[in-house]
Amino acid sequence: MPEGPSVRKFHHLVSPFVGQQVVKTGGSSKKLHPPDLQSLWLQDTQVHGKKLFLRFDPDEELGLHGDGAPPKSLGKGEILQKEKAAVLGQAGVPSGQEASHGTELAIPGGDEGPGACRPAACAERWLQVSFGLFGSVWVNEFSRAKKANKRGDWRDPAPRLVLHFGGGGFLAFYNCQMSWSSSPVVRPTSDILSEKFHRGQALEALGKSQPVCYTLLDQRYFSGLGNIIKNEVLYRARVHPLSLGSFLSPTHLEALVDHVVEFSTNWLQDKLQGKQQHTQIYQKEQCPAGHPVMKDEFGPPGGFQRLTWWCPQCQPQFPPEGPHQP
Repeated sequence: MPEGPSVRKFHHLVSPFVGQQVVKTGGSSKKLHPPDLQSLWLQDTQVHGKKLFLRFDPDEELGLHGDGAPPKSLGKGEILQKEKAAVLGQAGVPSGQEASHGTELAIPGGDEGPGACRPAACAERWLQVSFGLFGSVWVNEFSRAKKANKRGDWRDPAPRLVLHFGGGGFLAFYNCQMSWSSSPVVRPTSDILSEKFHRGQALEALGKSQPVCYTLLDQRYFSGLGNIIKNEVLYRARVHPLSLGSFLSPTHLEALVDHVVEFSTNWLQDKLQGKQQHTQIYQKEQCPAGHPVMKDEFGPPGGFQRLTWWCPQCQPQFPPEGPHQP
């Protein structure tokens, strides 16, 4: 599924629509029932790890925002500049640089989870969006088929949800799960792209007596970290994926956390500037030093197994006879 930097990019694309009213809806979702969002106002948007949260309110509750009148819809340029400054500032990008609104490949699929409470009839105003393996958000355009399917049809992906706004633009959400909640589930101390990311908590988790490749994908401590980031930071820190955290030196553990933050931040910066992210080990046959790369599936017993690439020469295992999975 899209990792933290990609979801931050989606948040960046959605933010200009805050303060606008939904005037038309569409999409293939059955459980969410898109017409329920018509006439609601998008009041806020937040991001945490791999999840995006959108706050909607009916017009009769707009008095909570001040004078009782519908909120003034800020110009897209004004909202965009505000959001861009916040996100790019966190990513270390100079405020004068522009961010690209490039789109992501979208493939239909996935389904919504339970909790289809109609937002206008209950206190659940936050729409939680969890993106599937190829989930994406498109702005003012729809995803088009890049190739024919197995039957030879050039069928465009079907959006799960389409929201048209009073300002004239629209958002299309693909391959995602959606559900209503009363508040966003946000733990900034575990979000790898948050200024409040807690290094001490992350270091303590990495020091456990289990393979570090398991811990890195644990969203309780590294929210937003996915398989690409996992592979890249392990190689950059010169740590074998199956090394037990309890056998790693404090220097190795610190290096892992440093690379998590650095790689994730740089990836976000590249996305906002429309640049391609270049990996060193992920899906490679040779590492940058020219050594053959190994590939295998690793994961906790009974848990999800993820493809992992590593260089046996650049990434020694600690302890040498640690656990290995076929």
